[in-house]
Amino acid sequence: MLELPKIKNGTSIVIQREIKEEDTALNYGSGRLENLLATPSLIALMIEGAVKLVDDKLPDGVITVGKMIQIEHQKPTGLGATVSVKVVVKEFDGARILFDIQAYDEIGMIGSGSHERWIVNKNSLLQRATERAEKLKNKDF
Repeated sequence: MLELPKIKNGTSIVIQREIKEEDTALNYGSGRLENLLATPSLIALMIEGAVKLVDDKLPDGVITVGKMIQIEHQKPTGLGATVSVKVVVKEFDGARILFDIQAYDEIGMIGSGSHERWIVNKNSLLQRATERAEKLKNKDF
């Protein structure tokens, strides 16, 4: 049986990123907001923080995968601003990890939410994905 680390509630990390053109709404099809942080970019930064907080503590061949994310993107953030994302472990039951996440720019909070990840065996997950892909071969949709 694989020994997984204990992940303590309250464990946290802060990551930061300067908002660049590829992070803006224009890159995600919302051309009318070309210089503002896109919600998908904010979500990606939140997920990145959760992965950095936990995945390096896991043994080889074990990863986390996202199951759910729910956020509220509350305030606009412009090109060139720095976004800081704080990710905190809220609950850990041995396989499921629930995170609280808050995002800030230099002025204040811009978003918050929760994210759920599960600890899984990477090879088993990839095998199941391959099996699903095989079932799709030669399907005529």
